[in-house]
Amino acid sequence: MPDELVETKDGMKLRKLVELKTTTAEEYQKAMLDRVEYFKEKNQQKSQFNSFLQNTVVKAFSTLLDLKVNVDKALGEENLKKVHEVLDNVLLFGL
Repeated sequence: MPDELVETKDGMKLRKLVELKTTTAEEYQKAMLDRVEYFKEKNQQKSQFNSFLQNTVVKAFSTLLDLKVNVDKALGEENLKKVHEVLDNVLLFGL
């Protein structure tokens, strides 16, 4: 977009808009959408390993939590309290 520089009394240089095109907003919008698309493609190329790693970690945590819930159910309320007390004592005095 053409512009001209105007110098103020203070010595500050300002740009004065000379021409305003009606398609400027459309050009900026197209440029932004192109950038978004470019980075979307770049991230998809890089994220294959990351998504595999994230899925593996999430599945591992999910499996561990399911195992914990099943063990809690199998132990029952009284035994679960005893196990928690033993773990508390181990962590409190063992470290």
